[in-house]
Amino acid sequence: MNQELGHRLRDGRFPAPSEVQKTGVLIVGGGVSGLSAAWQLARSGRDDFLVLEMESEFGGNSRAGLSPLVAYPWGAHYLPLPGRESVHVRELLSELGVLQGDPAAPKPIYDERYLCATPQERVYRNGLWDEGLLPQRGIDAGERAQQRRFHERMDALKQARGRDGRRLFAIPMALSSRDPEWLALDRISFARWLSDNGFTAPTLRWLADYACRDDYGMACDQVSAWAGLHYFACRNGESANASGDTVLTAPEGNAWLVRGLARKAGGRILTGALVWRIEEGKSAVSVDVLMGEKSVRFIAQQVIWAAPVFVLPRVWPAIPGDLKAAALAGDYAPWLTANLHLSAMPEERYGAPAAWDNVFYDSPGLGYVTATHQLIRRRPGGTVLTYYRALHELAPADGRRLLMETPREAWAEGILAELEQVHPDIRQLTTRLDVFRNGHAMRRPVPGSLFSGQREKLAGFQSARLTLAHADLSGFSLFEEAQYRGILAAGRVLQPQVAR
Repeated sequence: MNQELGHRLRDGRFPAPSEVQKTGVLIVGGGVSGLSAAWQLARSGRDDFLVLEMESEFGGNSRAGLSPLVAYPWGAHYLPLPGRESVHVRELLSELGVLQGDPAAPKPIYDERYLCATPQERVYRNGLWDEGLLPQRGIDAGERAQQRRFHERMDALKQARGRDGRRLFAIPMALSSRDPEWLALDRISFARWLSDNGFTAPTLRWLADYACRDDYGMACDQVSAWAGLHYFACRNGESANASGDTVLTAPEGNAWLVRGLARKAGGRILTGALVWRIEEGKSAVSVDVLMGEKSVRFIAQQVIWAAPVFVLPRVWPAIPGDLKAAALAGDYAPWLTANLHLSAMPEERYGAPAAWDNVFYDSPGLGYVTATHQLIRRRPGGTVLTYYRALHELAPADGRRLLMETPREAWAEGILAELEQVHPDIRQLTTRLDVFRNGHAMRRPVPGSLFSGQREKLAGFQSARLTLAHADLSGFSLFEEAQYRGILAAGRVLQPQVAR
C-alpha cells in the first residue's frame, strides 16, 4: 500500500492543476469495483471513460507479484464456485474461458486448470494435520455431533427463504431476503448467535473465528451475526466436474480475474493517480488529480467513485452531510500479508501431503497458501508461501499503528518463528521474505452496521453526476460484492433516468 501518497490527502498542499483533460466517465479506483464498472461500460459500447488508480498497479486487494519461479498473490487468492445469483461472475468466467458452455447452466463445467487441486485445505492442531478446516482428531462424540448439526443447519440456511420469497443469505448480499426477522440478526454478534443456538464446541467456535478473521479481519464476537451466517450460508455454487466446496484459484490468486476485467478497459487505466479534489457542477464534474509532481484537472460528465468510501469526504468538500456521516460510520480492518520465497518445499514432520491452503489452529496468523500447488504438471525446485494475518485482537486504529510502526524485520522474525513450529527448516529454505501492510484492508461488518440505515445510504446514493461503487456499499469485502457494485454503478451511468 502506498502509505505516503495516501496520507497526502490528510496533509493537503497539492500543486494547482497545470493541464486539463476531458472524458465522458471518470472511474476513481482501479480495484475490482472500478474495473468491473469499466468492464460493464465497455461491454455496453461505451469507450469514453478513464480509470484512475492511486497505486502503481491496478487490482486493489487482488494484486499479485511475480518471481522467476512463479506468480503469487498479495491478497485475495480464490473464488468459490458462483451460484446462479452471481450472474456477472459467471459471465466474466465464461468470457475468460474458465466456465465452459452456458453460463446459466445449473452445474457448469469449469476449466480444470483453475479448479483447486487436491488436497485443497488442511488444519494443523496438536502436532498433526487434519484434512479440511474442522479438526477431527481427538474430538469426542458430543463435539462431533455438534459439528454435524452445525453443517446441517448451514445447509438448511442455504436453501431457506424469507417471507418475501428471497433466499435468506444470497451473494451478492443485496439479493438477500429483507425479512425483518432475519435482518434483526445484524443487531447481535455471531458469537452470541452460536451460543444461543447451542453451538459451543471449541472446534466450532474456532472455525467461526477463523472464517470471520479470513473474510472480515475480525473475530466472531466482533462480527454481525447476519454477516457471520452469510459467510457459511450464501454460497451454493455447483459444478458438473467438481464438488460444490471446490474453489477456483491460480498461482497468482485472483489477479487473473482483475486482468480479465481490465482487458475491456484497454489503455484507459492510469496508475499513480491520486484524486485530491472533486467539485460537482451543473454540466460536469471537475476532478483534480496528482500525477507524479503535477496536478491534472479532469472534466467528466459522470464520476464513479470506486475507492473506499471513507476517503470521499476528504476530496469532496461539498459532500452532503448525511452521505458524509454514512461514509465515516464504518471502520476498516488492518491486515498483514507476507510472501516467503523458498528454495525447496518445507519439511513435513509427519509426511502429510502438501495442501494449497494450510491453516494453523493455535496461531496469531491465518496460515498460508502455496503458489505452486496448481502447477501439477511441473515440479519446480522451490515455492512461494503467502502468509496472512488479521490484526483483529486490537482496535482498528491501534492495529494500524502497530502495523506501520513495527519494523519489517520484526514482522519477518515473528512469521518465521510461527511457521517453524510446523516446518522446522523454514528459515534455512527462505531466500526472501516480503511484507505487505494494508491499514484499511476491508470494511468491518460489526453488529448494527449492515441494516441500521447508514450502509443503505451509501448503496442508494446517486447525485446528478456522481455515483458510488465499492464493496464498502455491501458492508464487507468479497470479489462478488465488489464486482456487483461496480456493475450497478455502470448501469446507473448508462441509464441515469432509471429510479434507484
